[in-house]
Amino acid sequence: MNASLHRLEGLAQQLLLRLKPELAHWLTIRALSLLPLRAAPPDDLRLAVKAFGLDFPNPLGLAAGFDKNGEVVDAMFALGFGFIEVGTVTPLPQPGNPRPRLFRLREDCAVINRLGFNSAGSEAVHRRLAARRGRPGIVALNLGPNRDSDDRIGDYVTGINAFADLAQLFVINVSSPNTPGLRDLQRQQELHDLLPRVLAARDAAPKRRPVIVKIAPDLTLDELDGIIHVCRAHRIDGLAVSNTTLARPDLIDEIKEQGGLSGRPLFTRSTRILAQAYLRVENQFPLIGIGGVEDAATAFAKIEAGASLVELYSALVFKGPKLVEEIKGGLLAKLEQAGVQRLAEARGSKAEDWAEGRVTGADLRRVPSPLAGEG
Repeated sequence: MNASLHRLEGLAQQLLLRLKPELAHWLTIRALSLLPLRAAPPDDLRLAVKAFGLDFPNPLGLAAGFDKNGEVVDAMFALGFGFIEVGTVTPLPQPGNPRPRLFRLREDCAVINRLGFNSAGSEAVHRRLAARRGRPGIVALNLGPNRDSDDRIGDYVTGINAFADLAQLFVINVSSPNTPGLRDLQRQQELHDLLPRVLAARDAAPKRRPVIVKIAPDLTLDELDGIIHVCRAHRIDGLAVSNTTLARPDLIDEIKEQGGLSGRPLFTRSTRILAQAYLRVENQFPLIGIGGVEDAATAFAKIEAGASLVELYSALVFKGPKLVEEIKGGLLAKLEQAGVQRLAEARGSKAEDWAEGRVTGADLRRVPSPLAGEG
């Protein structure tokens, strides 16, 4: 992008940050939906990742929550993302929790949300994604149950059936803190009940799609052990680590709102449990690292902790769309610094350090960025 476009984007970013968060998000989606379709420049081959049987041009994905209803998939690919996670999508439309339900913590580069799976429903999302059929780009569908469902496991099965013809990946969201009782589905017995039904629906589809379970960062190690035991026993395709946290670690902003916290304060907690999961999975399936990714250093740290792919969302709120290309450029610099040719060579190289707490997000912020002016 040229300098004048960067300046224009910076002004738009500052304007959006003056608006109420949910209004700013709605305006962003509307603006992106009006942009002419264009392809992002091709990625450096050193950023390519093979995971879940798919070829990703780069490891950077858009996390669920930004494009809940599949409205701006191609616009986000144009920014340079390697994959897009749409959702969370529920079978039936639902409004989510009462407003206000989205809060910025500017000093912390963080967001608190208690949206509660506000969704246009699977029929509307399927219609939008079907309209882009044949266009390039890996799209993952994040699935959740309706709040008042009598059969939450059945809702996940409905989601698999609804999108089996369109999604390249399915993410089973059992870890949002904003739907009462949802995190109970992470328990061993509940997962034992859920996964066979979900995987049977997937296996009955014309083409096999990977199924990934998204877990919370607030698990004990015993709970994590139970989840990974069940996932390995049922031969799940991967884990997404992690969702938002109910904890409030060392916040600068004195905001007291309930909901899931994402962004910078989540980074250390989510990366530690990512590393703990990586060590327990023993290379049986790939991991997606989510939580607090805001620059090349944090993205590369997720990979060193064990992630094959990484996702971001909250940092876009504060740093704008140029962040995607900045991170990818920074990752190439990180590869050169590490003396490796591919990201896979760095995967898990510091998992033990992260798992044991010998490194934290604060350590990364003390190291200068490999890109001048990054962030």
